[in-house]
Amino acid sequence: MPQTRTEIDTLGEVYLPADALYGANTWRGVQNLGLSGRKLADEPAFAKAFAQCKMAAALANRDLGVLKPDLAQAIVAACQEVINGQHIEHLVVDLLESSGGTSSNMNFNELIANRAQQLLGMPLGRYDHIHPNDHVNRSQSTNDVYPSAMKIATHARMAGVIGQLEALAGAFAAKAEEFRDVLHLGRTCLQDGQPMYLGQAFGGYAALTRRLTDTLRTVRLQLLYLPLGATAIGTGLGSAPGYKKAVFTHLSSITGVQFSEAEDPFDAMQNMDAFSRVSAELRTVATSLGKVAADLILLSSGPHGGIAEVQLPAVQAGSSIMPGKVNPVIPMGVVQIGFAIVGNDTCVAQCIQAGQLEINHFEPAVLSRVFDSLTLLENGAHLFCEKCIRGLQANSTQGEAAVLNSSAIASSFLEQFGYNTVSAVVKKAAHNNRPFLTEMQHQELITIDDARELVRQAAKIVPSGD
Repeated sequence: MPQTRTEIDTLGEVYLPADALYGANTWRGVQNLGLSGRKLADEPAFAKAFAQCKMAAALANRDLGVLKPDLAQAIVAACQEVINGQHIEHLVVDLLESSGGTSSNMNFNELIANRAQQLLGMPLGRYDHIHPNDHVNRSQSTNDVYPSAMKIATHARMAGVIGQLEALAGAFAAKAEEFRDVLHLGRTCLQDGQPMYLGQAFGGYAALTRRLTDTLRTVRLQLLYLPLGATAIGTGLGSAPGYKKAVFTHLSSITGVQFSEAEDPFDAMQNMDAFSRVSAELRTVATSLGKVAADLILLSSGPHGGIAEVQLPAVQAGSSIMPGKVNPVIPMGVVQIGFAIVGNDTCVAQCIQAGQLEINHFEPAVLSRVFDSLTLLENGAHLFCEKCIRGLQANSTQGEAAVLNSSAIASSFLEQFGYNTVSAVVKKAAHNNRPFLTEMQHQELITIDDARELVRQAAKIVPSGD
């Protein structure tokens, strides 16, 4: 039989594993609120951020004389271990818990208190030296610590997404240079449009990705302003004078990031518009990359019955019954990510609107969806870059044939031959069921080499005026 220990809370006795670093409050949260199957331990960035807040609070309380130095040191040591990734298996509350974050906060409070007790040579679960509420949670409330940890963790995780997008933009730019001389038939409404170069299309993809990355950097700055120190509703009741200044000084030192007190603590407690903007920008990135991925699905279609102007790296077999078939699985995955993140953003928007009076009770859902979007986008951008774009090849023969066989190039000949002549050739080519350029040659108006040169000149970007 596994050994257990007994804890007593306001609702009665709770039986816990003897070596559990969590306590009765955590146990009740686990029993009542196991909604998603994903635990706090599954988001180490959030665990680290929460422990950083608890460490900063302990140091601030020590500085202000409301926490004895030896107790503060034990709490700081326990927090540092969590920051280092230790003991997170004891963060067992569901990420989507519906207690407005209270169960999550208490999971951290109990873990840190129990570990600090151990470091002082005291038994688990007694809390006679270090109490989860009286010491670890001193000068804090779930209502200010939870959203502060959300912002710290999201700020940290966005660095990974931004880094992957930078790499993707670089890969697009490299392909733009590689394909600078590859003729490509520009299409609008899936119909033949005008001649261009494939490198120009990839240059557009690179510019898009750089712009998306820059916007993410900008919106990330809104996460630097925290409600920490506002305690339950914004007044700071329960914290000592000078606590806010002290806690932010320590937090910036611990995290290496200059986090600041929100301009208005009541606004910071009531509203989560920063997360609305972050989520919306993640959606914009995901759907924009989804559009690029969809382009590549079309351009690689075939290879014999489709467009087949680009060849994607073959990463796996595409069918269990059709031999040799290879599907565009990486671009299809990027398209799916866009669908999923649109759903996440809708959830975030609804949660933010549903906040009531002085706080928002639905922060766990916001955290869950934003972190899911960050994970999908970081992984998706990485795979798109490494398994698709870097190894993508152009079928220059197919691209040139598509251009030269299309009447879309007719506008390239207007200056030399005039509208009436070119229009007549277009009609004649359609009547004879042969390509426009073949009809031009048949009427001895131009040679194939001269035609290629005219088309290439037409595909170049027209210089802007001074």
